[in-house]
Amino acid sequence: MIKVGRWALAIFFVAAGLTHFRDPAFYLSMMPPVLPFPEALNGLAGVFEILGGVGVLVPRTRRFSGWGLVALLIAVFPANLYAALNGKLAGLDAQPWALWARLPFQALFLAWVWAVTLRPEKRA
Repeated sequence: MIKVGRWALAIFFVAAGLTHFRDPAFYLSMMPPVLPFPEALNGLAGVFEILGGVGVLVPRTRRFSGWGLVALLIAVFPANLYAALNGKLAGLDAQPWALWARLPFQALFLAWVWAVTLRPEKRA
C-alpha cells in the first residue's frame, strides 16, 4: 500500500510541477504581490515539485525529497491563503468558498508526504 501511495504522490507532484510551465498564469494569480520575481518563483516551485515527485521513488533520495516536499508545501501555503483572500484564481471559475475549502488539503498533502517518505518503516 505504501508503494501505491508513493507512486501516486510522485505522479501528483510531477503533474503539478509540469502545470507550473503549462499554465503559469494560474499559479501567478495565487502569488502575493509582495513576493519578488514571481515568474522565477513559479518556475522554481515547478522544478522542485518535479524533482520531489521523482525523488520519492528513489530509495536513496526518498527522505530528502520528503523533507523538500514538506518545506515546499509550507512555503506555498501563503499563496493558497492569498488566493482564498482574493477570492479568485486565473482560469478557474471557482466560488470563493471553494478556495477556502482548498486550504485544509495542504495538511492532507503534508500527511501524505510524511506517510510515504518520512514515517519510519516497521521492521518485520
